[in-house]
Amino acid sequence: MDKGDFPSLIYLGLLAVALVGSLLTSNLARLGQLARYGLIWAAIIVVGVVGVNQWPQIEARFLTRQSVVAGTGEISIPQNFDGHYYLTLQLNGAPVRFVVDTGATDVVLTPQDASRAGIDVGSLTYDRRAMTANGMVQTATVRLNEVAVGDITDRNVSAVVNGSPMNESLLGMSYLSRFDRIAIEDGRMVLSR
Repeated sequence: MDKGDFPSLIYLGLLAVALVGSLLTSNLARLGQLARYGLIWAAIIVVGVVGVNQWPQIEARFLTRQSVVAGTGEISIPQNFDGHYYLTLQLNGAPVRFVVDTGATDVVLTPQDASRAGIDVGSLTYDRRAMTANGMVQTATVRLNEVAVGDITDRNVSAVVNGSPMNESLLGMSYLSRFDRIAIEDGRMVLSR
């Protein structure tokens, strides 16, 4: 802090005292109400700061996780609070989160997830069309060298990259049909080979 900053700091401090004093004197009759509002805002700020700092612990405790039973070829996916089932697969070694979608024909990647899996999205030819809930979209066919979850690994898996924006990649029947059994039991989707 420079010597020239000190007078400015004093000025700003006096200005803040004058503003707070003016606020209190003009609202003397409502001092209790102002105090309540101040406490409410302080509580909101504290909860926000604690929530941000504790997010990893909150996420680990309350958000659902998939489980893979090692050596059995079985994946158990808990239903998320939004009603969907989400599965994280390793695509060419990179983790990609999918919405499990039995109504989708293909594995559909967002351009971002395709890039994460090592696909050069800029060189793709979007020469296929697909009908989605949002209308017709352009797609590009790709091959994934490796798709893995737990002890289950598949090679040379066909997928498409969506040329239109989408929030999540979709895990469709072209991959799900590799499993012998798909069942929903007690709020969980079970995939087994």
